[in-house]
Amino acid sequence: MIDPGLPVRLARPSRDLAAAERFYVGGLGLAVLWRTTERVPGEHDLLMVGPPGAAWHLELTHDPENPLEPTPTVDDLFVVHLGEPAGAALVDRPVAAGGTRVPAHNPYGEEHGVTVADPDGHHLVLSPRLWG
Repeated sequence: MIDPGLPVRLARPSRDLAAAERFYVGGLGLAVLWRTTERVPGEHDLLMVGPPGAAWHLELTHDPENPLEPTPTVDDLFVVHLGEPAGAALVDRPVAAGGTRVPAHNPYGEEHGVTVADPDGHHLVLSPRLWG
């Protein structure tokens, strides 16, 4: 069994790490936890974001030599459980930082959250509910 206290990393490709950083750091308020600072041939460029000290983070990768096109579906979701409704400022910030407000694919998500696509098309759901 996997220990529930172990760190979790969710990795996904990005077309543009600077645009992803504007969205997740400037728009959502996450911190840059790590990034590659110089180009190393044969290695991916990395941007890791998340809350400092949390047991999870989001790793965004870009391989300039063999770039991958992100291919998210409408049901590939990154859900943040806020415990309260997402106010206009919380929704407006990631949109102003390069995101796009989109309808949820699932009617439950539309009724119980706000969905914003990041610059690569991955869906972020700001849910007023609590988990656990």
